[in-house]
Amino acid sequence: MFTNGLFNGKTALVTGGGSGIGFSISEHLLRLGAKVYIASRKEEKLQAAVEKLGAYGPCEYIVCDIRDTEQVKQMAFRIKDAEGRLDLLVNNAGGQFPSPAEDISEKGWLAVINNNLNGTWFVTQMMARTFFIPQRSGNLINIIVNVFRGVPGMAHTGAARAGVDNLTKTLAIEWMKYNIRINAIAPGIIQSSGLDQYPPELVRGIEDTIPMKRLGTTDEIAWTALFLASPMAAYITGETIYVDGGQRLYGQQYAI
Repeated sequence: MFTNGLFNGKTALVTGGGSGIGFSISEHLLRLGAKVYIASRKEEKLQAAVEKLGAYGPCEYIVCDIRDTEQVKQMAFRIKDAEGRLDLLVNNAGGQFPSPAEDISEKGWLAVINNNLNGTWFVTQMMARTFFIPQRSGNLINIIVNVFRGVPGMAHTGAARAGVDNLTKTLAIEWMKYNIRINAIAPGIIQSSGLDQYPPELVRGIEDTIPMKRLGTTDEIAWTALFLASPMAAYITGETIYVDGGQRLYGQQYAI
């Protein structure tokens, strides 16, 4: 399905590419011929990631806080100066923490909304203005979460990610005139470094809430991203693909 050289001559930007799902997406894009830029706030993590990813193809990092529009602008300018174009944007950067809704502080709420919703928008708009609209071509993939039945225990990220889900649908229509495709992937519970931030008691036995009775892998999310980035998905836009082992359709996902 994914032939060697599928993304030869293509340039991709993966935010949050230093670990977890973003790292896996970057690795697979490199293996198939793309030039990949990864971005996040922590330079040390990015340096370590590029050392590993460089074994698969040309990869560079950019330190960028996606909540800061000036940093986002400078990231776009750096890619434009070096490559002249951008073909694929994967909005993967984000973060959240578990909390009952009544206990979320103003600071905590704003931090998650700014990162997961505002940051995604700032990067999306800047890359569209700088590359995709002038090129009259582009492909965007938003990595969100399973918001199908709400996100009890993390109301802040549920609100933010649902916003990105709707943004995906809206921009798919508005920007089709520029030949820009935009889709989203909603991962279920994935075995990755992202799980480390949650208390063990919160994730213990979580596989029992999944019909497949196992956690997903970062590769399984990456394979879906490769499909959406490829010509095989040329007639797909405005969609959110759930990669969750059927969890959104099954039983009680959270203790209440």
